[in-house]
Amino acid sequence: MKSQWECFLQNLGVWEGSFTNFSPQGTLLNDTPSRLSLEGLNNNQTVRLTLSRSGQDVIREFSSVGGGLLFFENGSFSKGLIQLGPFSEFGGELALVHENRRLRLVQLFDKTGQLNELVLIREHLAGTPVAERPTLQLDQLLGEWLGQAVTIYRDLRSPDTYSTTLKLQLDDTGRLIQSTSFSDVSRQAASLREATPTRLRQITSTATIKDPIILFDQDPEKQVQVLLLPDGASATSPLKVQLRQPLFLEVGWLIQPNLRQRMIRSYNEKGEWVSLTLVTEERV
Repeated sequence: MKSQWECFLQNLGVWEGSFTNFSPQGTLLNDTPSRLSLEGLNNNQTVRLTLSRSGQDVIREFSSVGGGLLFFENGSFSKGLIQLGPFSEFGGELALVHENRRLRLVQLFDKTGQLNELVLIREHLAGTPVAERPTLQLDQLLGEWLGQAVTIYRDLRSPDTYSTTLKLQLDDTGRLIQSTSFSDVSRQAASLREATPTRLRQITSTATIKDPIILFDQDPEKQVQVLLLPDGASATSPLKVQLRQPLFLEVGWLIQPNLRQRMIRSYNEKGEWVSLTLVTEERV
């Protein structure tokens, strides 16, 4: 396993793109060009970040990573608050890296817990081709997706790896039916596979389609929406974060017609951030 610092170094380079703000309903509010440089100094013992946006520069230097930030081996990462608190703003960033491109999503909630704003950040390495995809459509997601997931933990225990299945289909009334299943086997359990049978967990839910929103509204108190965004992106958010309820934030990225990545940032019922999951899945 690479160290967290080595994973961070996968992001070195100059990233050109834009910050695009959306309302919770998917209305485009503004779009700002950006240039972000991540430069290794002192034989990569230090990293200098320079963000140029709206004619202003923000400069920071890092010699370690941690707190509310975790990286995967390919450089994908998430950062955000480690604890949901009462009467306070809440949010997180989820960032996917693929070849010369990055897709980052920031989800922000106000002091009452309501989803307030989303920021989609689309970037490519300077000097490389830009191959942005159009706004994601529901039809592009229908079908069966088989994936491999890696879950890393805030306490840096050994990661879990497991297979996943995601099925998305429309019923006769036009509602979306989503079935998710995954094998509940960690690396530790996998080494004892003969003695520890694989458990398959399955979750089925339904949603109303209100383009560009897919609204999982079975429980009025725990509604979750998927917002379809430009560049094949999707943002999965609770409409309201609540104390004493587990929650998750998710970003999806349709990289190719049959290749998708998703990242999930999970919080427990105490409002504590506990894990980060990266799923790479292919449609069959």
